[in-house]
Amino acid sequence: MEAILASPRGFCAGVERAIKIVELALQKYGAPVYVRHEIVHNKHVVESLKEKGAVFVDELSDVPPNNHVIFSAHGVSPAVHEEAKLRNLHVIDATCPLVFKVHYEVKKFAQEGHKIVVIGHHGHPEIIGTMGEAPDACTLVETPADVDKLPPYDKVAVVTQTTLSTDETADVMTALKQKYPHLVMPPKEDICYATTNRQHAVKAVAAHSQVVLVVGSHTSSNSKRLVEAAERAGARAYLIDDASHINTLWLTSARTIGVSAGASAPEELVQGVIERLKQLGVKTVREERTVDEDMAFALPKI
Repeated sequence: MEAILASPRGFCAGVERAIKIVELALQKYGAPVYVRHEIVHNKHVVESLKEKGAVFVDELSDVPPNNHVIFSAHGVSPAVHEEAKLRNLHVIDATCPLVFKVHYEVKKFAQEGHKIVVIGHHGHPEIIGTMGEAPDACTLVETPADVDKLPPYDKVAVVTQTTLSTDETADVMTALKQKYPHLVMPPKEDICYATTNRQHAVKAVAAHSQVVLVVGSHTSSNSKRLVEAAERAGARAYLIDDASHINTLWLTSARTIGVSAGASAPEELVQGVIERLKQLGVKTVREERTVDEDMAFALPKI
C-alpha cells in the first residue's frame, strides 16, 4: 500500500494566529485566561490549551468580571462585544481577519440599504457572528431550494461563510444570480484561501486513491467539506479525530490511501495517522503539493 499526503493541509494562518493569541495571553497574564467557545474546532488543540491554563466557556456570564476573555477565530456579533463591556471584561479578539472581512461587508451592505443573503450553515458560530452584524438585513440560505423561497428584493447582496466548499456554494450562487440579476457581490471571494487550497489538494489526492482519511473534528466545517470533496473526486472518505479512529475495514483492498487534514488540525495528528498506516502495511509515503502557502496574519495587541 501507498499513502499520499495532500499539501497544503492542516493549520491555516488564521488558526495559527488564534492559538498563538491564547498562548501569549497566558504568558502575559497567567492562568486562567478565559476563551469564549472553542478557539478553533479541534478537541486536541482545545485540550492542549486547557492544560496550559485556558478556560473555555459557553457564555460570557461564566467569566468573572474584570478578567481577560478571548473571542474565538470564528468571530462574534456586536451584541457579544457589548455584553463584554457591560461585564467589564478585557477582550482579546482572535477573530480570523478573513472573517472580519465578511463582517465588514455585511455592515457596508446593510448601510447601503441592501438585503443580505448569507450562504452558510445554520447554527455555525461564524454564521451567528456574521448575521449579528445586521440581523434585520440578513437571511441565511443553505441550498438552491432556500433561494427559491426568498422574496423579490429590490437591493440584494450576498456573502459567504468562509469555510464552505466552493463546489457546494456554486449551485446556490447560480440560483441567486438567476433570481436576482442585480445581485451585488463582494469585491473578493469570501471563502477562505486555505479552505479552497485544501479542497483542491484533497481532490488531487483522491483522484489517485481508493480511500481518503481527513484528520479533523466533527465540529469542524472545513474538515467535513474536505471529506465531501474527496468523495466527489471518487474516493471513499472518512473524517477521523486521530489515528486511534482508523477502522481497518476501511482499508480493505485499498492500494493507495490519501491523507489530508482540516485547517484546525495539528500536523502531529497527521504524522500519527501516517505511523499507524505504516503499521497496517503502508510501504511508501509521498506528498502531493498543489500550491505553496505563505500567508501570515499580524497579532493583535495583547
